[in-house]
Amino acid sequence: MTDIPRPTPEELNARLPGYLPGVIGIEVVEVRDGAMVARMPVRSEHLAPNGYMHAASVIALADTTCGLGTWANLPEGAQAFTTIELKSNFLGTATEGELRCTATGRHLGRNTQVWDAEVTHAETGRTVALFRCSQMVLWPKSK
Repeated sequence: MTDIPRPTPEELNARLPGYLPGVIGIEVVEVRDGAMVARMPVRSEHLAPNGYMHAASVIALADTTCGLGTWANLPEGAQAFTTIELKSNFLGTATEGELRCTATGRHLGRNTQVWDAEVTHAETGRTVALFRCSQMVLWPKSK
């Protein structure tokens, strides 16, 4: 998409410790123009009291993956971004194994980005959730 160097998975993963994505075990596994792939092991802390995956855990994985995708694809000179809208459709669950999220940028504009993500159970390949979010690109304040 652009000639801006993309951060590596290692560089992005180094940003996660001490913040929610690091605490819940999210790890970036692939970075490319307009796309991002991350994974998260399913742990008991990710489950709701009913024993099934808590929706917030799935949303955290999807929003983080889309957010890091946005970060890696910010226009030159942009300062940061923030999520302004998100939507999830839950189609399944997981109680063990690993979740994998593949996020794809659908609109990578100067002021907004729109990302779609699919969260799957790595071992079975079954879709757990479909996710879409909009990100607002933040620019330095002019003096």
